[in-house]
Amino acid sequence: MLYFQMVIMAGTVMLAYYFEYTDTFTVNVQGFFCYEGSYRKPYPGPEDSSAVPPALLYALAAGVPVLVIIIGETAVFCLQLATRDFENQEKTILTGDCCYINPLVRRTIRFLGIYAFGLFATDIFVNAGQVVTGNLAPHFLALCKPNYTALGCQQFTQFISGAHACTGNPDLIMRARKTFPSKEAALSVYTATYLTMYITNTIKARGTRLAKPVLCLGLMCLAFLTGINRVAEYRNHWSDVIAGFIIGISIAVFLVVCVVNNFRGRQPEHENSHMDNLAQMPMISIPRVESPLEKNHITAFAEIT
Repeated sequence: MLYFQMVIMAGTVMLAYYFEYTDTFTVNVQGFFCYEGSYRKPYPGPEDSSAVPPALLYALAAGVPVLVIIIGETAVFCLQLATRDFENQEKTILTGDCCYINPLVRRTIRFLGIYAFGLFATDIFVNAGQVVTGNLAPHFLALCKPNYTALGCQQFTQFISGAHACTGNPDLIMRARKTFPSKEAALSVYTATYLTMYITNTIKARGTRLAKPVLCLGLMCLAFLTGINRVAEYRNHWSDVIAGFIIGISIAVFLVVCVVNNFRGRQPEHENSHMDNLAQMPMISIPRVESPLEKNHITAFAEIT
């Protein structure tokens, strides 16, 4: 089972790599109307000049969940040891007759592994959408620099199609064709949703009734501000950001609810087998015993009639 999971993880990473760093998948070339206002915003500069640069976003998406989950699992494990709550604590597993896997290590690796898988899956979904749609950025015409005279743009309703219409930098133009959905919005909200559900379902200590909502709302607020910043800087449309939010939230909720079971511990195998045995037991029919009072009542009723 572990080997199968490693194969799936490796395939997901490779697919994300091909989407991100190779030209294996051709981007759809979408046309535009002459002097179209939706794409005439000023060029905001390279991505590194953004208020939320990609390097900062990727560092936070990779580092913050690791730190939070390690601290959270360590705190839960120490609290269970201190209170001797061994019923809710996962048991140590012996693998290969040689290696003992501590429940702290096993839970941490499982939750971080699922998070990493979802992060790459989100990247794949976003890149696939960008390649298929080829949606243009709000500042596309500033980079495309079309020669309207050579294209014969006499009317605003004239549609221009084809990559030959642009005279600007090909790399910047290709990047401006990949905006739907917004990758920054999807990754930020995926990270925030996963951590929010982890904190809500895992940390149940006293005194955290107010701290948990504040922390969770702060994470979600930062994620939504990242998407709003993309629109404010003319790097994405509102539709790009909303689509990214939907993708990120959907993947995070699916993984938490259906894969890690809301971050609950695994049920012991003997409990599962006991429940299965109860479900498979045949129904026992008990013969009906006639009551003496009921028998006398029936006899008296027969004599009257």
